[in-house]
Amino acid sequence: MNFSPLASRLGNIAPFHVMELAKMAAALERQGRSIIHMGIGEPDFTAAPAVIEAASRAMAEGLTQYTSALGLPALRAAIAGHYLRTYGLQVAPERIIVTAGASGALLLACAALVEQGAEVLMPDPSYPCNRHFVAAFEGQAKMIPSGPAERFQLTDAMVRANWGAATRGVLLASPSNPTGTSIDPAELGRIVASVTERGGFTIVDEIYQGLSYDAAPFSALSLGEDVIVINSFSKYFNMTGWRLGWLVVPESLVPHIEKLAQNLFICASAISQYAGLACFAPESLALFEERKAEFRRRRDYIVPALEEIGFRVPVKPDGAFYVYADCSALADDADRLTIDMLEQAGVVLVPGLDFGSHAARQYIRLSYATSMENLQEAVARLKTYFKRGTGLAPGFTLPK
Repeated sequence: MNFSPLASRLGNIAPFHVMELAKMAAALERQGRSIIHMGIGEPDFTAAPAVIEAASRAMAEGLTQYTSALGLPALRAAIAGHYLRTYGLQVAPERIIVTAGASGALLLACAALVEQGAEVLMPDPSYPCNRHFVAAFEGQAKMIPSGPAERFQLTDAMVRANWGAATRGVLLASPSNPTGTSIDPAELGRIVASVTERGGFTIVDEIYQGLSYDAAPFSALSLGEDVIVINSFSKYFNMTGWRLGWLVVPESLVPHIEKLAQNLFICASAISQYAGLACFAPESLALFEERKAEFRRRRDYIVPALEEIGFRVPVKPDGAFYVYADCSALADDADRLTIDMLEQAGVVLVPGLDFGSHAARQYIRLSYATSMENLQEAVARLKTYFKRGTGLAPGFTLPK
């Protein structure tokens, strides 16, 4: 059955290339091919044992009914305790809203703040869903080209230069997907001050903040209570499919977010919320730190390995589990290159086209959220692929 007319906003939502590559990879696997997945950003670790036990206990005890739209009071308090313990920040539990993943948090924030025609500044490249949340509420994501000199992030100067009559705020991610790079805290402070001076909002996606490797723990919440922060149990806490996240907002915004949450979600999964409480148990936190150290070990292997093949990594990632690599010395089109590497070498990487338009055909994103054995095998396959030089799409050249 065909539905007509469809909402015009659908035209503003682009396909997600990583998911298309995942479908192509699945088809090859059904043919018996061995495929190494380094496309989707999902930890290869699963939930901690204490988390699984807590979920089982919640189900056994019948704790499966609706919770408050703002989340379990105990979980909100536990998240507040996490900010105090990790960042030395006093965050009132009343400012914390438990959501259906970071996606739910972004949806609620955009529903509350983005109007038709409102412009939101973001760096190009950025995680594609962020701009699509803005588009879903008929706003306009203004993508500002950002390169290695800016660590693929926005700077205060870029924000001030691009702020216009329709601009309502900025949406940032630190560390970022796809680049794994963070914004220097001092620079972020300058951005927040400029946005506040102009009466705008600052949303900072900190979903990868727990996976920061090279600097002291930092949260944008230290820059003032007007900053809106999004986080999740998916990445550091290894709970992607549990769909549990949170949103920290100014106290004045809480009743408005609550009204939206009541109508759009009712609440986050009760079972996931009870399970999430166990993330803050000492044994769970110790495990997460061990896994974080393993991610760092993988980063420290894969970056020089890529450079040895012929990729260029202009900014070493300091967080998350991604490398944003320049492939221009190897090929003239990252999109075709990723398809060819999948078909010829059985390795899934993601083209820069997913993340924006600025130099997009020059970059690929690699996720090192897979085992060291898989990373080593992928590197071996890619070395063979480029040395062989057969089957490459037109325009490809071998590494220098």
